[in-house]
Order: sequence, then C-alpha cells, then structure tokens
Amino acid sequence: MKKRLLLCVTTLGFISAFIPFAQAQEKVAVLSTQEFIVSCKSPATSESRNFCLGYATGLYDTYLVTRHPSVAKPFICVKQPGPTRDTVISDFVKWAEAKPALLSSPAADSALRYLAERFPCPA
Repeated sequence: MKKRLLLCVTTLGFISAFIPFAQAQEKVAVLSTQEFIVSCKSPATSESRNFCLGYATGLYDTYLVTRHPSVAKPFICVKQPGPTRDTVISDFVKWAEAKPALLSSPAADSALRYLAERFPCPA
C-alpha cells in the first residue's frame, strides 16, 4: 500500500513538473473586436447575449479594481446614475463598426478606448 502511494505521489510530481512547460507552449486566442461585436449585436441566442454581458461586465470590473490613485489613475468616469449595460453595449457596437481599423484589434483594448471616449474623467 505504501509503495502504491509513493508511486502515485512520484508520478503526480513528475507530471506536474511538465504542466507549466505545456501551458507556456499553448497559444491563447485573444478575442477580437469583430468577434465581440458579433456576439453583442442583436444576439440571437441567450448564450451569445450572456457571453457579451459577461465579457463586458468582467472587463469593466477588472478596470475598476486595477485603478489606484498614485499608480493607475482613472480614465473612465461614469456619472451616476449611469446608462444601462444594454445601452452602453449597443453604443459600443455602433462606435466599433464605424472604426474598421479596430475590428481586428483585441476587444478589451477597443472597449476601453470606447469607454474612455464616451465617459472621460474631468481634467
């Protein structure tokens, strides 16, 4: 029994040593602006709508928690009460479609550019 346990632990340790190497070789696909607006534009399924809302909410929440007055000053300031998520997403889709050069860029970059333009902080 002890030999089996030792063999299992040794095998797991050996395998786990190669996991970071395998993960480092994996390419992570970055969501493009075009792909994001397709999921947000008149979503035909609840799955695409949920993805759109989840991605947009996660992106904005990440922006909020990474702000620090001395290191990363805010550049997006939404006055309260703010517009609805659906309104902001709909406006983003129109904004992005009017800027074809951004369609192949990462969705997070384009969305933050839009939010900074739409909701700038006072100078």
